[in-house]
Order: sequence, then C-alpha cells, then structure tokens
Amino acid sequence: MAGLLSNFRNTMIVSFILAIIMVVAYAAGPQGTGPAFWQGVFRWLHVFFGILWIGLLYYFNFVQIRKMPEIPAELKPAVSKYIAPEALFWFRWAALATWVMGVILLVSRGYFMEVVTLGMFGGFDATGDQSATLLGVGVWLATIMFFNVWVFIWPNQKIALGLVEADADAKAKAGRLAMLFSRTNTLLSVPMLVTMTMSQTIFG
Repeated sequence: MAGLLSNFRNTMIVSFILAIIMVVAYAAGPQGTGPAFWQGVFRWLHVFFGILWIGLLYYFNFVQIRKMPEIPAELKPAVSKYIAPEALFWFRWAALATWVMGVILLVSRGYFMEVVTLGMFGGFDATGDQSATLLGVGVWLATIMFFNVWVFIWPNQKIALGLVEADADAKAKAGRLAMLFSRTNTLLSVPMLVTMTMSQTIFG
C-alpha cells in the first residue's frame, strides 16, 4: 500500500478505477443508463474538476501570493520555476474541464437557454424562473472566471514566470495583472459557489 500511495500517478489510477466501479454500480440501478445516469456522470466530473480548479485558485491566493514576499530571494526560483508552472497547468485545464462539463450538464438537462438567459428565455416568470435566474448568475460568474484564467491569468503568468521572454518591467507588470485577475476570481468564487450549491439543494 505504501508503494502505491508514494506514486501519485498510480494513486490516481486506482482512485479512478474505484470511481468507475461506483459509476457502474449506479448504472445497475432502476434508472439504468438513462438521462438521469448521464447527468449524474456529468455532475460528478463537473464537481471533480471544479474542486481541482477552485482548490488551486485558493492555494494561489490563500498561500502562494501572500507568502511569496516572505520567501528569501534565493529560494523564490524553486516556486517560480517548478511549483507555479505545474500548478498553473492543472489550474487552467481544470478550469476548462469544469466549464465544459457544466455546459454539457446544462444541455443534458434541457436547461441551457433558460439558465444562460437568467430565466428570461421565452418570457420571465418571477416564480417559475427564480431557479434559472439564480443558477444563471452563478454560471455567468463561473464563465467570467474561466475567461479570466485563459485570457488574463495564464498569458500574464507566462511572462511573469519567464516562460515568455520579457524584461524585468514587463515581468513585474504581468505578475501584478495576473495577481489582480486571480484575486478577482477569488472574489467571484464565493458567491458563485453559493448559487451552485444552494440552487441544487433548493430547486433540484
């Protein structure tokens, strides 16, 4: 067991094998592999990638950005050359996967247009469309966050980390921009999570 757990790749392979066994167990239920089953699969993937994305966002903002000024200059390259690029790889692709799985989930539920129009698709009913409005706000907040990752955070981080050639001033400017957009995503993440969790709990 220690040999398995000491290897990250093997740990994740076994974890996903166990997860797939659980998915198959749900397929054996009364709903079979009908629409509800696939919505469950998409929701699982959406949540998994979302945890990876938001978890790394919080790592950057709760830990790395705050503590970097306290790290001795000679140790900072260890973070900027090894830890940050790896974290940003998982961060940006998890953001994409979360967003794609969320869209697939909305489409599979036949709820896409109602949600993205904040409940106004086909006319707004203040009572019947409340769930679409609230969830739609969360979807748009998440979409802005996804956009920020790929359009602002990652391109500026490439400059700040020296993955793209630039002078010291350009690196400093890019680092600050990446930080500000990362902090924006942190600000948006908490209300976004309210809509995602409470909408599912209250409206189903």
